[in-house]
Amino acid sequence: MSEPTQPETPVADPAAGRGVRALTQEEFSFVAAVGGVRGLVESVAPGLLFVVVYLVSGQRLVPAVVASAGAAALAVVARLVQRTPVTQALSGVLGVGIGVVWALMSGRAENYFAWGLWVNLGYMVGTLVTILVRWPLVGVLLGLFDPHGPLAGGPWSTVGRFRHDRSLRRRATAATWIWVAVFAARLAVQVPLYFSAEVAWLGTAKLVMGVPLFALALWFSWVLVRPAHAAARPPARPDP
Repeated sequence: MSEPTQPETPVADPAAGRGVRALTQEEFSFVAAVGGVRGLVESVAPGLLFVVVYLVSGQRLVPAVVASAGAAALAVVARLVQRTPVTQALSGVLGVGIGVVWALMSGRAENYFAWGLWVNLGYMVGTLVTILVRWPLVGVLLGLFDPHGPLAGGPWSTVGRFRHDRSLRRRATAATWIWVAVFAARLAVQVPLYFSAEVAWLGTAKLVMGVPLFALALWFSWVLVRPAHAAARPPARPDP
Protein backbone atom coordinates (compact mmCIF):
# COMPACT_ATOMS: atom_id res chain seq x y z
CA MET A 1 0.00 0.00 0.00
CA SER A 2 1.53 3.28 -1.11
CA GLU A 3 1.94 6.13 1.31
CA PRO A 4 -0.29 9.17 0.81
CA THR A 5 1.26 11.84 -1.32
CA GLN A 6 2.32 14.87 0.66
CA PRO A 7 1.09 18.22 -0.70
CA GLU A 8 3.83 20.24 -2.32
CA THR A 9 4.96 23.30 -0.44
CA PRO A 10 4.55 26.35 -2.66
CA VAL A 11 7.84 27.94 -3.60
CA ALA A 12 8.00 31.66 -2.89
CA ASP A 13 8.64 33.86 -5.88
CA PRO A 14 12.09 35.42 -5.30
CA ALA A 15 10.94 38.56 -7.11
CA ALA A 16 7.84 39.03 -4.93
CA GLY A 17 8.02 42.21 -2.90
CA ARG A 18 10.96 43.56 -4.91
CA GLY A 19 10.73 47.05 -6.35
CA VAL A 20 7.28 48.11 -7.51
CA ARG A 21 6.01 44.55 -6.97
CA ALA A 22 5.87 45.48 -3.30
CA LEU A 23 2.67 47.41 -4.06
CA THR A 24 0.72 44.17 -4.40
CA GLN A 25 2.08 42.44 -1.28
CA GLU A 26 0.15 41.84 1.94
CA GLU A 27 3.15 42.90 4.01
CA PHE A 28 5.74 45.51 3.11
CA SER A 29 9.45 44.81 3.57
CA PHE A 30 11.96 47.61 3.06
CA VAL A 31 14.75 45.06 2.60
CA ALA A 32 12.86 43.11 -0.05
CA ALA A 33 11.72 46.30 -1.81
CA VAL A 34 15.31 47.34 -2.54
CA GLY A 35 16.31 43.87 -3.71
CA GLY A 36 17.68 42.64 -0.40
CA VAL A 37 21.01 43.54 1.17
CA ARG A 38 22.80 42.46 -1.99
CA GLY A 39 20.61 44.63 -4.18
CA LEU A 40 21.19 47.58 -1.86
CA VAL A 41 24.96 47.15 -2.03
CA GLU A 42 24.89 46.81 -5.81
CA SER A 43 22.85 50.01 -6.13
CA VAL A 44 24.92 52.11 -3.73
CA ALA A 45 28.49 50.86 -4.21
CA PRO A 46 29.35 52.36 -7.65
CA GLY A 47 28.23 55.89 -6.78
CA LEU A 48 29.73 55.74 -3.30
CA LEU A 49 33.08 54.52 -4.61
CA PHE A 50 33.10 57.23 -7.27
CA VAL A 51 32.71 59.99 -4.67
CA VAL A 52 35.13 58.47 -2.15
CA VAL A 53 37.89 57.70 -4.67
CA TYR A 54 37.42 61.08 -6.37
CA LEU A 55 38.00 62.89 -3.07
CA VAL A 56 40.77 60.62 -1.76
CA SER A 57 42.71 60.78 -5.06
CA GLY A 58 42.70 64.57 -5.04
CA GLN A 59 39.74 64.98 -7.39
CA ARG A 60 41.21 62.80 -10.13
CA LEU A 61 38.56 61.55 -12.52
CA VAL A 62 40.12 58.37 -13.95
CA PRO A 63 40.60 56.48 -10.64
CA ALA A 64 37.04 57.39 -9.63
CA VAL A 65 35.43 56.07 -12.81
CA VAL A 66 37.58 52.93 -12.75
CA ALA A 67 36.49 52.15 -9.19
CA SER A 68 32.84 52.78 -10.00
CA ALA A 69 32.84 50.77 -13.22
CA GLY A 70 34.74 47.96 -11.53
CA ALA A 71 32.15 47.69 -8.75
CA ALA A 72 29.27 47.58 -11.24
CA ALA A 73 31.00 44.98 -13.42
CA LEU A 74 31.92 42.86 -10.41
CA ALA A 75 28.27 42.71 -9.37
CA VAL A 76 27.27 41.30 -12.77
CA VAL A 77 30.12 38.79 -12.86
CA ALA A 78 29.30 37.55 -9.35
CA ARG A 79 25.66 36.99 -10.32
CA LEU A 80 26.60 35.20 -13.52
CA VAL A 81 28.97 32.90 -11.64
CA GLN A 82 26.32 32.14 -9.02
CA ARG A 83 23.59 31.87 -11.69
CA THR A 84 21.31 34.35 -9.97
CA PRO A 85 19.11 36.94 -11.78
CA VAL A 86 21.25 39.71 -13.24
CA THR A 87 18.53 42.22 -14.15
CA GLN A 88 19.18 44.66 -11.31
CA ALA A 89 22.96 44.42 -11.69
CA LEU A 90 22.75 44.92 -15.47
CA SER A 91 20.61 48.03 -15.09
CA GLY A 92 23.23 49.37 -12.71
CA VAL A 93 26.01 48.66 -15.21
CA LEU A 94 24.11 50.51 -17.94
CA GLY A 95 23.69 53.65 -15.83
CA VAL A 96 27.26 53.56 -14.56
CA GLY A 97 28.59 52.91 -18.06
CA ILE A 98 26.82 55.93 -19.52
CA GLY A 99 27.99 58.09 -16.62
CA VAL A 100 31.58 56.92 -17.04
CA VAL A 101 31.58 57.62 -20.79
CA TRP A 102 30.06 61.09 -20.38
CA ALA A 103 32.51 62.00 -17.61
CA LEU A 104 35.59 60.79 -19.50
CA MET A 105 34.57 62.38 -22.82
CA SER A 106 33.91 65.75 -21.22
CA GLY A 107 36.62 65.60 -18.58
CA ARG A 108 34.07 66.81 -16.03
CA ALA A 109 33.39 64.63 -12.99
CA GLU A 110 29.88 66.01 -12.50
CA ASN A 111 28.86 64.50 -15.84
CA TYR A 112 29.10 61.09 -14.19
CA PHE A 113 25.75 61.99 -12.62
CA ALA A 114 24.19 63.70 -15.67
CA TRP A 115 22.48 60.56 -16.97
CA GLY A 116 20.66 60.14 -13.66
CA LEU A 117 19.32 63.69 -13.92
CA TRP A 118 17.94 63.03 -17.40
CA VAL A 119 16.39 59.77 -16.22
CA ASN A 120 14.64 61.52 -13.34
CA LEU A 121 13.38 64.22 -15.70
CA GLY A 122 11.98 61.57 -18.01
CA TYR A 123 10.37 59.69 -15.12
CA MET A 124 8.83 62.87 -13.74
CA VAL A 125 7.31 63.89 -17.07
CA GLY A 126 6.14 60.37 -17.87
CA THR A 127 4.58 59.85 -14.45
CA LEU A 128 2.84 63.22 -14.61
CA VAL A 129 1.40 62.34 -18.02
CA THR A 130 -0.16 59.14 -16.60
CA ILE A 131 -2.03 61.30 -14.09
CA LEU A 132 -3.18 63.80 -16.71
CA VAL A 133 -4.56 61.03 -18.94
CA ARG A 134 -6.24 59.45 -15.89
CA TRP A 135 -4.18 56.27 -16.00
CA PRO A 136 -2.03 56.92 -12.91
CA LEU A 137 1.15 54.88 -12.98
CA VAL A 138 0.63 53.22 -9.60
CA GLY A 139 -2.79 51.94 -10.71
CA VAL A 140 -1.28 50.47 -13.88
CA LEU A 141 1.50 48.79 -11.90
CA LEU A 142 -1.03 47.32 -9.49
CA GLY A 143 -2.73 45.61 -12.39
CA LEU A 144 0.44 44.44 -14.08
CA PHE A 145 1.89 42.82 -10.97
CA ASP A 146 -1.33 41.65 -9.30
CA PRO A 147 -0.99 37.86 -8.94
CA HIS A 148 -4.75 37.59 -9.49
CA GLY A 149 -4.73 39.65 -12.62
CA PRO A 150 -3.11 39.76 -16.02
CA LEU A 151 -2.86 36.01 -16.54
CA ALA A 152 -6.38 35.42 -15.25
CA GLY A 153 -8.52 37.77 -17.30
CA GLY A 154 -6.44 39.34 -20.03
CA PRO A 155 -3.63 41.83 -19.56
CA TRP A 156 -5.84 44.93 -19.45
CA SER A 157 -8.79 43.63 -17.42
CA THR A 158 -6.96 43.98 -14.12
CA VAL A 159 -4.87 46.98 -15.15
CA GLY A 160 -8.08 48.86 -15.87
CA ARG A 161 -9.92 47.71 -12.76
CA PHE A 162 -8.93 50.82 -10.80
CA ARG A 163 -10.78 52.96 -13.36
CA HIS A 164 -14.07 51.41 -12.22
CA ASP A 165 -13.25 51.62 -8.52
CA ARG A 166 -13.34 55.25 -7.35
CA SER A 167 -11.60 54.59 -4.05
CA LEU A 168 -8.75 52.68 -5.67
CA ARG A 169 -8.47 55.25 -8.46
CA ARG A 170 -8.21 58.15 -5.99
CA ARG A 171 -5.61 56.33 -3.94
CA ALA A 172 -3.62 55.31 -7.02
CA THR A 173 -3.62 58.89 -8.22
CA ALA A 174 -2.45 60.19 -4.84
CA ALA A 175 0.28 57.55 -4.74
CA THR A 176 1.42 58.51 -8.23
CA TRP A 177 1.72 62.15 -7.14
CA ILE A 178 4.21 60.94 -4.52
CA TRP A 179 6.48 59.73 -7.31
CA VAL A 180 6.15 62.96 -9.25
CA ALA A 181 7.25 64.74 -6.06
CA VAL A 182 10.20 62.36 -5.61
CA PHE A 183 11.54 62.95 -9.12
CA ALA A 184 10.94 66.71 -8.84
CA ALA A 185 12.73 66.85 -5.47
CA ARG A 186 15.74 65.02 -6.86
CA LEU A 187 15.98 67.48 -9.73
CA ALA A 188 15.45 70.51 -7.48
CA VAL A 189 18.33 69.49 -5.24
CA GLN A 190 20.76 67.89 -7.68
CA VAL A 191 20.53 70.12 -10.76
CA PRO A 192 21.93 73.22 -8.97
CA LEU A 193 24.74 71.06 -7.54
CA TYR A 194 25.48 69.75 -11.03
CA PHE A 195 25.77 73.23 -12.56
CA SER A 196 27.91 74.43 -9.68
CA ALA A 197 30.20 71.37 -10.14
CA GLU A 198 29.86 70.39 -6.48
CA VAL A 199 30.77 66.76 -7.18
CA ALA A 200 31.01 65.56 -3.58
CA TRP A 201 27.71 67.13 -2.57
CA LEU A 202 26.05 65.98 -5.80
CA GLY A 203 27.17 62.41 -5.21
CA THR A 204 26.02 62.54 -1.60
CA ALA A 205 22.62 63.92 -2.60
CA LYS A 206 22.22 61.23 -5.24
CA LEU A 207 22.97 58.50 -2.70
CA VAL A 208 20.64 59.91 -0.03
CA MET A 209 17.84 60.59 -2.50
CA GLY A 210 18.35 57.31 -4.31
CA VAL A 211 17.55 53.97 -2.68
CA PRO A 212 16.40 55.38 0.72
CA LEU A 213 13.96 57.84 -0.88
CA PHE A 214 12.79 55.20 -3.36
CA ALA A 215 11.99 52.75 -0.55
CA LEU A 216 10.22 55.42 1.50
CA ALA A 217 8.08 56.56 -1.45
CA LEU A 218 7.24 52.93 -2.23
CA TRP A 219 6.11 52.38 1.36
CA PHE A 220 3.89 55.48 1.31
CA SER A 221 2.40 54.31 -1.99
CA TRP A 222 1.75 50.87 -0.52
CA VAL A 223 0.06 52.37 2.53
CA LEU A 224 -2.19 54.45 0.29
CA VAL A 225 -3.33 51.77 -2.14
CA ARG A 226 -3.31 48.64 0.00
CA PRO A 227 -6.78 48.99 1.64
CA ALA A 228 -8.64 49.69 -1.61
CA HIS A 229 -6.57 47.20 -3.58
CA ALA A 230 -7.22 44.41 -1.07
CA ALA A 231 -10.95 45.17 -1.05
CA ALA A 232 -11.07 45.01 -4.85
CA ARG A 233 -9.46 41.61 -5.10
CA PRO A 234 -11.72 38.71 -6.07
CA PRO A 235 -12.64 36.38 -3.18
CA ALA A 236 -10.42 33.35 -2.80
CA ARG A 237 -11.88 30.13 -4.17
CA PRO A 238 -12.57 27.46 -1.53
CA ASP A 239 -10.49 24.31 -1.69
CA PRO A 240 -12.33 21.42 -3.36
